[in-house]
Amino acid sequence: MPGSIWVHGEIGADGGLARISTEVATVGRALAEAGGRELVGVVVSAEPAAAAAELARFVPRVMAMTEPTTADHAAGTIVGQRLAALAQREQPDYIVTGAGAEGRDLAGVLSALLGWGVLANATSASWSDDGPLVVMSVFGGKLNTTSGFTGSRGIVTVRPNVATAEPAATPGSVEPVSVEGELSLPMVKVVDRIEEATAAAPIEEAKVIVAGGRGIGGPDGFTMVQELAGLLHGAVGATRAAVDSGWIGYSQQIGQTGKIVKPQLYLALGVSGAIQHKVGMQTAETIVAINRDPDAPIADFADVVVVGDLFEVVPALIAELRARQV
Repeated sequence: MPGSIWVHGEIGADGGLARISTEVATVGRALAEAGGRELVGVVVSAEPAAAAAELARFVPRVMAMTEPTTADHAAGTIVGQRLAALAQREQPDYIVTGAGAEGRDLAGVLSALLGWGVLANATSASWSDDGPLVVMSVFGGKLNTTSGFTGSRGIVTVRPNVATAEPAATPGSVEPVSVEGELSLPMVKVVDRIEEATAAAPIEEAKVIVAGGRGIGGPDGFTMVQELAGLLHGAVGATRAAVDSGWIGYSQQIGQTGKIVKPQLYLALGVSGAIQHKVGMQTAETIVAINRDPDAPIADFADVVVVGDLFEVVPALIAELRARQV
């Protein structure tokens, strides 16, 4: 008898459904349709109603569990315990979650409590006769591997921005659920919440990103990057080299150890295009690079390469954009 695939609905900063969970739900729906499995969403939160209703736009059935302790404690360990107890009772085949901070914690807890294997950081997933086949980027993005589960159950974490969220044709329903038992694992209390002040969209959601690399030359160079991003109504990004040099904050880092982005336009200024950076932005629809080195690695995968001194090209571009706004 066919079983089910569960998708975890993560709570966003505003109390609604996190963006990554809409992508996870889309991946899960494709797997369920291909494998002939029931697709079920699960939301565990102090106030799950809003996120559960949003998740129901993507899956036919959502189980909403109220867990008050998530209001002032890190969610991963708590949600993992409740979700594991629910899974032991309902016996799903696979659980799919995001590969963000909460999803990584959740997958670890579920694996320990359920004894299931984990396929982490999926860039895509398909269905075979033996279950999900998961493509993962390894060795800093130099290779892709395709792996499956040796058993009939498992956990998949999906990297952000590798799938395009698509609501289902028909909205699903939401039902309340509960499980018995105490929370036995240590909990991490949230002592403060700090919202980063920014006028632009979060970098993971930006449609336009202007990124600076080592070629920017220093923190003053990011003033130019910020100006260009503002004119394009975009966000500012950076390579690890620029972040490690202290020129810009880590929250703007894109790449293997930073954010994964998928903008419509990615404008790379002084970015060499090392593989560690490429894995974070290669799914951008259009990549434009400005670099004085025609042999820089980014020239191999950018859609447009402008060979020149960025301190001459970018001011000219800014002047042209300002002239068009007059």
